[in-house]
Amino acid sequence: MSLFRFLSPAHAYRDLRDYVAKREQPHRLLFLIISVGITSLLIAGFVKDSFFERAYKRDIQYVEDWRLDRTDEEIIARQAVMKVERDKLIADYKARQEKRQAEFKRLDDKLNSWGI
Repeated sequence: MSLFRFLSPAHAYRDLRDYVAKREQPHRLLFLIISVGITSLLIAGFVKDSFFERAYKRDIQYVEDWRLDRTDEEIIARQAVMKVERDKLIADYKARQEKRQAEFKRLDDKLNSWGI
């Protein structure tokens, strides 16, 4: 891997020092400084612009509080009510999922008819 021995910061610094020392035309050094400055300014601008603060998102967790002296009948009755609610939520979710699946199926069929 003889290529990597030329890719060191010390070698780059020596190369730049030799370049600057051997130049008789000072305007080239001025243009070098200006071009490095403009490039650095652009890179710094992109780095600064890439940072953005994320919007605060509230994370609320609701918890139900239960009495300690509940009877088994009360627990079973509450579970029956909760099962109906949960089944309704699951049915709604599956209906939305099937509707979305049907939309993608129609899109896939249309693309297949076009040969894509």
